[in-house]
Amino acid sequence: MPNRTSAKSAKAVKAAGKVAPARAGGGKKGNKPPLMQRIPWLTVGAVVVLVALVGALAASLLPKYQEQAALRERQEHVRQLRESLGQQFAPTEQNQDPSTQIQGVVKQEYPAGLHVDATQRVAYDKTPPFGGPHDASWANCMGTVYTKALREESAVHSLEHGAVWITYNPEKVDGDGVDTLNAWVDGEQYMLMSPHPDQEAPISLQSWGHQLAVNDAEDERIGQFVTALRLNSFEYPEVGADCATMGFDTENPPPYVSEAPGPDAVPMDGGGIQPDQGELGGAPGGLPSGLPGGIPAIPGMPGTLPQQQQAPLGAQPEPGAGQ
Repeated sequence: MPNRTSAKSAKAVKAAGKVAPARAGGGKKGNKPPLMQRIPWLTVGAVVVLVALVGALAASLLPKYQEQAALRERQEHVRQLRESLGQQFAPTEQNQDPSTQIQGVVKQEYPAGLHVDATQRVAYDKTPPFGGPHDASWANCMGTVYTKALREESAVHSLEHGAVWITYNPEKVDGDGVDTLNAWVDGEQYMLMSPHPDQEAPISLQSWGHQLAVNDAEDERIGQFVTALRLNSFEYPEVGADCATMGFDTENPPPYVSEAPGPDAVPMDGGGIQPDQGELGGAPGGLPSGLPGGIPAIPGMPGTLPQQQQAPLGAQPEPGAGQ
């Protein structure tokens, strides 16, 4: 007869045999081992590409935004300067040429309305020129900032319309200086700006019959010159003439020619060229000569101001339709 110890051992072995299959099966009936989760690589890749594109776009737009913000800040500074300079340097009946108060301004009388064709050169007496014979078509001067040097004969015609032309020697003016000058010109009607590689001064300002050379874009005389002579109807021939033109390619303007004009160049007195009478009829306020003072300006007529009354004497007219 087996003893109690042997019986207990047999029971223990039997119990262990029943438990072992349950452990081997992973526990309760129906349980399965967890499956490995799949990574959506296409989605991850798309997100990475999208983030990269957004980053690249931001990197390209940020400098432009900062540049525009800086330009707006400079233009606001210029606007404030214009207001402060207006009382002293704006032309009036009593002070028709305030530029006489500006140190360094050169003044010269030139005949007006002398046109050359696009194949001719003018033997200008100053560099850059600020008067004399010029192209029949003018350089767009509606606050235009040119990155290329202009044909001088085109720019001089813009001066005849009352514009101020700012030029700079790209070898002598850095990017910050150009940006500062830009604030005086960009978007301002009857203003234009371009590089001029052959001028001696770093910066030069031209209006019809007037010139000022300065060394620094921060020179206070720049604002004084612009205030005194831009659209000063006492000092330019073709009062009321427009600065906009459809026929002038601002992206690819007639090129500047650095070589000296040849012996066939048109002299400063025009060499017998007959003045264009249409350019000699401007009168203060945009009223062409020959019309009684009581007759209103006719829209579209050369020398008149469209859809507005004649401006008072010495005032600055808005664009007209002059030649």
